[in-house]
Amino acid sequence: MAQDLETLKSEVEAYLKQYGMAVFHGYHRMIDTMSHVLWDTVSHPDFREFLQTARHAGVRLIIFNHRSFSLDQIDEALDELEDADLLREEKRSYENRLKQLQAYEGFTCSVELSFAIEGRVYSFESHTDWYESFTDILGELEAASLDREDEPDDSIGGYFSNN
Repeated sequence: MAQDLETLKSEVEAYLKQYGMAVFHGYHRMIDTMSHVLWDTVSHPDFREFLQTARHAGVRLIIFNHRSFSLDQIDEALDELEDADLLREEKRSYENRLKQLQAYEGFTCSVELSFAIEGRVYSFESHTDWYESFTDILGELEAASLDREDEPDDSIGGYFSNN
């Protein structure tokens, strides 16, 4: 996949304008409480097919979200890394991987299109490979932090037992 989805973002905007579809610039829909259906971007990677399907279903409003990668995201991940219960070598490896991602600052890392019909949200999502690596790192750091929180506290009232 391309390292920057800026071209895809521009093509989507032009297509939506060309076909007169109303565009609502919204946020990622995965947190929506409605039933969610993802478009098969492996077998059908062209966003035009997704939008043609929406048009044939009578959709006139498309929710459009695109995200640019920022150093703030890396800084937040580095903060989470500090709290993670990992060995020094593991932390160093994550830190190096995160610092390599700084080269992508300002790049468009994800493009998402969605619409809702009869209580279901239909979505097309495209992410760069490097952004997927970044989200994988975040998931691993979150899991390491959760493991730390799940450890039993052997102390008693601020004092450790000598037994």
